[in-house]
Amino acid sequence: MSRFFGGARQVGFVVHDIEKAMAHWSRVLGVGPWFYKEEVGTTEFRYYGQPSALPDLSIALANSGDLQIELIQQRNDAPSLYLDSLQRSGEGAQHIAYWTEDRFDELAAQLTAAGYVEGHGGQMGQRGRFAYYVHPDLPSGMIELSELTGGKGDYFRRIAEASRGWDGSDPIRRMGTPAR
Repeated sequence: MSRFFGGARQVGFVVHDIEKAMAHWSRVLGVGPWFYKEEVGTTEFRYYGQPSALPDLSIALANSGDLQIELIQQRNDAPSLYLDSLQRSGEGAQHIAYWTEDRFDELAAQLTAAGYVEGHGGQMGQRGRFAYYVHPDLPSGMIELSELTGGKGDYFRRIAEASRGWDGSDPIRRMGTPAR
């Protein structure tokens, strides 16, 4: 538990093949069900403070207890920390996230005052802002702030509820996206 940000709520993993990753997590590790959005629909994006091309992202979310697991596959070459992480160290854990309903600006200012730099950030539709922060003294300690507005908090609660007592059936729940 962070004295400043509360509990870490999510661990995000960058992957090359999100379908393969969801199958492994659900079959081998028993984590699910996965709520999979093939086309996330980022509406605003910055890379190191500059407006940037939108990354084409597929994201899958599931809970393991109170911790949300996020799988992220970027399908284009727009600059992002997702691609930076894949190029630097390959697939694996990329960030931990703290969630907030009403302290996004305050927490972002606190990270910036502590020497963190916003590596990338933006917004996905009306679902609140997100920003990933990196620090030169701890490059492996990437922090995401995620604003739980625009229905995002309700969506995350539904995902957590679905994981409680999940029996392994219907492991991948596609959310409004066509199959590739």
